[in-house]
Amino acid sequence: MHEPLNPWIANSPFFQGLPEDLVKPALTHLATRTHPANQVILLENDWGGSVYFIIDGWVKIRTYNLEGKEVTLNIIGKGELFGEMAALDEVPRSTDVITLTPTMIGSMPAQDFVKLLHTEPLAGVRLSQLMARRLRQVNRRLRLRESDSQSRVADTLLFLAEGQGKKGHTGTEIPNLPHRELSSLSGLARETVTRVLTKLEKKGLIKRDQDIICIPDLLALEKMIV
Repeated sequence: MHEPLNPWIANSPFFQGLPEDLVKPALTHLATRTHPANQVILLENDWGGSVYFIIDGWVKIRTYNLEGKEVTLNIIGKGELFGEMAALDEVPRSTDVITLTPTMIGSMPAQDFVKLLHTEPLAGVRLSQLMARRLRQVNRRLRLRESDSQSRVADTLLFLAEGQGKKGHTGTEIPNLPHRELSSLSGLARETVTRVLTKLEKKGLIKRDQDIICIPDLLALEKMIV
């Protein structure tokens, strides 16, 4: 009787549906490590020796604009992967990756990841689906750059809910990230983000506690986007 895959692997969108007899050899050299919040995992221009899977926690993908201002490109969490582009292209990495919370990450040697893609067509499909989803998300956020602040904050919350939202007793839950992260992700001033979140909470569209933002009705929040 063979040992089943770890739950985090079985529940990861990338690995779902892949044959276990191919997945297990690919994970032979997987190394897991826990990182504290605000720790740099990857730096821009590092070479891509590994692909990383988030077992638990949250990280942000960032770069800098021409004025040297930090720009958050994405925030991803449990079940997601990063570092795949540098592994495929064999070029230096194009972004930084920093933990937002205590985070456990599994690192897979790039050659094992590429070998899996070559031996299992469904792995290539899964990766294509992931990259297509991220591209759609970026395109949506770019279209909203000229929208009002309420629309942009609402869209940022929906963006996080779509990627990593969890069903709770009273709605969809996402981490209550620092306002500076929501500011960078939405392209708004931190003070503006704080003001809009307060308005959304007064309208009953979100509920906040120390660690969680709960969205009772995703459709109602989406209707705030104009």
